[in-house]
Amino acid sequence: MTGKKAVCIHGHFYQPPREDPLTGEIPLERGAAPFENWNEKIYAHCYEPNAAEGNFGRVSFNIGPTLNLWLEEKHPEFFTPVIQADQENVRRNGVGNAIAQAYNHTILPLASDYDKVTQVRWGIDEFECRFGRKPQGMWLPETGADLKSLQVLADHGLEFTILAPWQADSENLDVSKPYWVQLPDGKRFTVFFYDAELSMRVSFDPGATRNADGFAINYVQPRFFNGPEKSQKDQLYMIASDGELYGHHQRFRDKFLQYLTSESFDNLGIEVTYPALWLKNHPAVDEIRIRENTSWSCHHGVMRWKGVCGCAAHGDWKAYLRNAFDALSVELDDLYTSALAPYTQDAWELRHRYSRVLCQKQSLDDFVRAELGGGLTQVESERIHLLLRAQYERQRMYTSCGWFFDDFDRIEPANNVAYAAQAIWLTYQATQVDLSEKARGYLRAVQSWRTGLRADVVFDERLQRARSGSPISEKA
Repeated sequence: MTGKKAVCIHGHFYQPPREDPLTGEIPLERGAAPFENWNEKIYAHCYEPNAAEGNFGRVSFNIGPTLNLWLEEKHPEFFTPVIQADQENVRRNGVGNAIAQAYNHTILPLASDYDKVTQVRWGIDEFECRFGRKPQGMWLPETGADLKSLQVLADHGLEFTILAPWQADSENLDVSKPYWVQLPDGKRFTVFFYDAELSMRVSFDPGATRNADGFAINYVQPRFFNGPEKSQKDQLYMIASDGELYGHHQRFRDKFLQYLTSESFDNLGIEVTYPALWLKNHPAVDEIRIRENTSWSCHHGVMRWKGVCGCAAHGDWKAYLRNAFDALSVELDDLYTSALAPYTQDAWELRHRYSRVLCQKQSLDDFVRAELGGGLTQVESERIHLLLRAQYERQRMYTSCGWFFDDFDRIEPANNVAYAAQAIWLTYQATQVDLSEKARGYLRAVQSWRTGLRADVVFDERLQRARSGSPISEKA
């Protein structure tokens, strides 16, 4: 008896936030010409054509919440076919193919316990606002995983995530089936592991994906016939990559994806599915342990986002930047909780629920009134607004992209520093406590190995702009 043969393609759609924190707009990016900025360029190459071709209905996918905010403002028409595709899968199969993402693309194993919860809560709420249903799965930024993070996902009703095969603590991993992980509180959480070689071919071997039929026949089909035992059981092979690969990183791969998922596999008797649907009939039956503090884009664990590793040799500055932000977070959080103590017994729950404002379920005024009562003075209400906005910027300063590359003198780390400056400025307006001198001290050790640019200099420039209300100038 031949088992079921199935393939899932997962697209992780995400872009680093490029907005000026003062204006909410992306400054002119000349490198993206003829488009105004890289978001517009990638939209034209990838997001719009994949939506038009119906690819979002046939793949598993997540879209970063901060990217969603930009898309909603600049291209709201994008969401109609995307959401309709997920809703059609729900109607047809009882479960959808879209999954959520932790909100600010924070590396969760490196985040504090409260930040883990905030990132997961905000990601869930944004998904519910967008897709009109609760998510079953969540993409962990950079697939950064540890047991604490998986516990937070399970605590909030999520059922599965997707990891790289080297994140499994096993010498006999079978990537054609899901596993369950034992969590500290006794719960079980499901993990899918993608196929490393197939994912590598899609991501880094353009020759392998020039022809969809050829890819299906030459690379995917042989997976299902590796021995008689294997061919008799149900198997799911997952391919995972950045979603921007399909049309932006590699031209015409949106067309490749469309034909692959609608024609090529069907001709071979291979079913195209997605995790929530596969789990309906194939729940995880075997346990596995994960390797703590690991990720998909760095074989050195999560070291790429906190120090020197083989993937980014000039990363001495990264530890200084993370340590600086961790120290600033303690200061900002102390001021936040102290200022809110007269109004609430749980300032962290208030921050977790602030997602209602981020996804526009409530205005900021209505949110504060609903959570803290209507007896606040105008001055008190404005101070609380400032503190919540400061906490939002504090979350943004941990965006993973700020540590990904090997040099500090790039737009991504500069943006993270800008978010820190904005958090400090908003907190000062609310409390009259100025953390800027401490910030300079923490950031002084962060320096570009190429140009000598220091983070405290970037901080001063961005803080001055925040104080004056001046937007960031155009970038070359």
